[in-house]
Amino acid sequence: MKKAVALTLISIFLASCVSQKKFTELEELQQNTKNLLDSTTVQLNTCNDEKEAALAQVSSLTEQNKFLTENNQDLINNIGNLTTLSTKGAENLEKSLESMKEKDIRIQRMQDAVTKKDSVTLALVTSLKGVLGNMSDEDIEINVEKGVVYVSISDKLLFRSGSYTVTNRAKTVLGKVAKVVNDKPEIEFMVEGHTDNVPIKMDGIEDNWDLSVKRATAVVRILENEFGVSPSRMTAAGRSYYIPVADNDTASNRAKNRRTRIVVLPKLDQFYDLIEKGMTTAQ
Repeated sequence: MKKAVALTLISIFLASCVSQKKFTELEELQQNTKNLLDSTTVQLNTCNDEKEAALAQVSSLTEQNKFLTENNQDLINNIGNLTTLSTKGAENLEKSLESMKEKDIRIQRMQDAVTKKDSVTLALVTSLKGVLGNMSDEDIEINVEKGVVYVSISDKLLFRSGSYTVTNRAKTVLGKVAKVVNDKPEIEFMVEGHTDNVPIKMDGIEDNWDLSVKRATAVVRILENEFGVSPSRMTAAGRSYYIPVADNDTASNRAKNRRTRIVVLPKLDQFYDLIEKGMTTAQ
């Protein structure tokens, strides 16, 4: 009996020793497993953090890529626009240069036409001074104003006082003028009668207007009938006393205002023809 009890106790003790050992092993295994789990959890959290960071970076890169793509397209569009603008700018510049060239040609042709007209005017003045040079400077005056030739003949040389009958001496002067204008059939001219401001009224003359017109008409008739100047080239006009060359305050000044003036009219149509011909030649 005692021997059996002893064996039982020994068995229990041995069993107890075995269980304690397994328990210790299990505890160690549990601890290792826990440590492994903790380590894995840390690694998992790190991976998750890295994943989040990577996703954020991917999102940022995606946005940057989108921005760069849009900017790149804008740049492409701008380059296209600049190319278009550059092309149009070059075309406009070329057109501007062509226009400037045409304007320069027009200006040059106009200058040539003016020069030619001035040459004709100079030749006319030279001819008139040549045939009238021996006349008194007080009786005849030749000048040029703004390209227009004026020949002023004093009243005392052409007419008697208060009369519109041309004197024989005046016919000599008019004959010389007629020779010059007949040699230049391209010119036209106007004969103007001028008076002083002293009122006049006598048989056949109503007033200063009437006297100035009659004197201009008398000169035109002499040029036509006696010297063969074509009437289509002449115009007669009366100015009365409204265009004086001096104040009508003295006898000498009034004498200056009593005059007949021959005005060589510029033929603008011929002038423009010269310009148009120049334009045609330039083209």
